[in-house]
Amino acid sequence: MKRNLYTVLTSCLLLLTSCILMACTETVSDAKQEANLPAIYPDYLGVTIPVNIAPLNFSMTSEETLRIDAVITDKHGNNLHSQGEESVDFNLDDWHALLAQNRGDSLTVTVSAKYTDGWHTYRPFSIYVSPDSIDYGICYRLIAPGYEVWSKMGIYERDLSSFDERPLIENTQFEGCVNCHSFNRGNPADMSLHIRGPHGATLLRHNDSPLIAYNTKTAQTLGFCVYPYWHPSGRYIAYSTNATSQLFHNADRNRIEVFDTASDLQVYDVEKNELLLSSLLKQDSIYETYPVFSADGRSLYFCAARALPEDSHQLDSIHYNLCRIDFDPATGCFGNEIETIFDAASQHQSVSFPRPSYDGRFICYTLSDYGQFSIWHHEADLYLLDLSTGESRPMTGANSDDTESFHNWSTNSRWLVLSSRRDDGLFTRPYFCHIDSKGRVSKAFMLPQRNPRRFYRERFLSFNVPDFIIAPTRFDGQKACRLIIDDSRKPFGIRK
Repeated sequence: MKRNLYTVLTSCLLLLTSCILMACTETVSDAKQEANLPAIYPDYLGVTIPVNIAPLNFSMTSEETLRIDAVITDKHGNNLHSQGEESVDFNLDDWHALLAQNRGDSLTVTVSAKYTDGWHTYRPFSIYVSPDSIDYGICYRLIAPGYEVWSKMGIYERDLSSFDERPLIENTQFEGCVNCHSFNRGNPADMSLHIRGPHGATLLRHNDSPLIAYNTKTAQTLGFCVYPYWHPSGRYIAYSTNATSQLFHNADRNRIEVFDTASDLQVYDVEKNELLLSSLLKQDSIYETYPVFSADGRSLYFCAARALPEDSHQLDSIHYNLCRIDFDPATGCFGNEIETIFDAASQHQSVSFPRPSYDGRFICYTLSDYGQFSIWHHEADLYLLDLSTGESRPMTGANSDDTESFHNWSTNSRWLVLSSRRDDGLFTRPYFCHIDSKGRVSKAFMLPQRNPRRFYRERFLSFNVPDFIIAPTRFDGQKACRLIIDDSRKPFGIRK
């Protein structure tokens, strides 16, 4: 009797749910056929996507839209349908099944929108499903797009195959600023996280060992170690130390300038707890910053500019070149010569954020008019240097009319996550583009959200320093907070 009653109640519930769903979906009828492509947000028209990415939900850009309807079809007759008042919301499991069936092929998307005069159906567009998968997720800082001051911020991770996001640590748990998170080729087993403020420290985890809080400032170095980049072996971390200042522009659309008045480079030996120094990387007449190791770990790339005279305030005359010095992982020794890889200064331009692909083929960097902090430079674009030919060219598919700045490679060297202000000129959003073995760059697409228009309108925070991760970080924010507040710090040593 109880089983029969349960069966009846279950059937009624399923029937009610089905009726509600049917009532929420309208039939697209008597639609006016439009010759133009739909104006959707985010712009996913003609993009190349990973086979394991989250659903590309979208809205119409027009505020006059009453409903939106989308049908995705493949060449085998399979289709996926969604309809909503604000945005389409594709079923997660059905989306992934459709992408898996069409790896290396294109999907066709037909969009219809309802206005006060009825339905309009737009010209279909395609989405190419790359056979190249993307890493598990990304890690980023969320911060208000402020200037000299900051308030609530945190480090977060996001599963790229779904919409799941979780905080690693937030500064509501302690007084201070969290930044400079870094992983060894996306592996959270090797992790670095910098804390600024009254509880300043650098938290390090190596080979999945417990976190250790370090004091990275020494008597022989300029200041605290920042801008970390792991050696592929996991034994070394390249750092810069920077004396940084900020100021407002009087009549410049870039609003604020962040610049160095001094900076040096060093490499930290994690196993020996020693900083490795070179006089070539500590020149008072040169600003050195943004160090990164090559894919084989035998070179250290970095940005370098001639220092301004003490009485000079012409910040627009600071131009950074892309440089390289040898590094021997067996001994921890540097080479005896610095080589200029890309001379941007001769073109009155400036390089920042070099990032070598892990397959050793390319270096992606940001090029702006001057300086080294390009996040507020609206002219900043991404460039790709082919290490086999020495050719450097703009990444046209990834660039926009606004700022493109910080970026990182996926572990298979086929995807790039990049920071861009193209959405509204104020907030930094994460975008992704595909780079094939020949360096061809696809159109960039915004990080998917369940309801993107509502999400990005209501989250008044910038996505800062995005980096790929190959698995969940397994970062215990509570333990890290106790370590931060404890204030005991292990000092960095110096190689004698």
